[in-house]
Amino acid sequence: MQKTVRSKAEEKYAATLKKEQQALADREKARQAEAEHVAKLRGLRLAKQAADKEAAEQAEAAKAATKPKKRTAAKAG
Repeated sequence: MQKTVRSKAEEKYAATLKKEQQALADREKARQAEAEHVAKLRGLRLAKQAADKEAAEQAEAAKAATKPKKRTAAKAG
C-alpha cells in the first residue's frame, strides 16, 4: 500500500517533534546537572569560609590568651 503525501508529512512532523522533545530533555538534564554542580561548589565554599572564620577566631582567642596583660599603676591620691 502506498502512503499518501500527507501521511508521509505527518510522519516526518512526528519524528521532528520527537527529536525536539528529546533535545529539550537532554538540555534540561544538562542544565540540572550544572545546577547541582554549582550548588555543590557553593556548599563547599561556604563550609570552607565558615571553617576559616572559626579557625581565625580560635587563633585570635589563643593569641589573646597568651598575650601578657599590661599592668597599670594605680594612682594614689
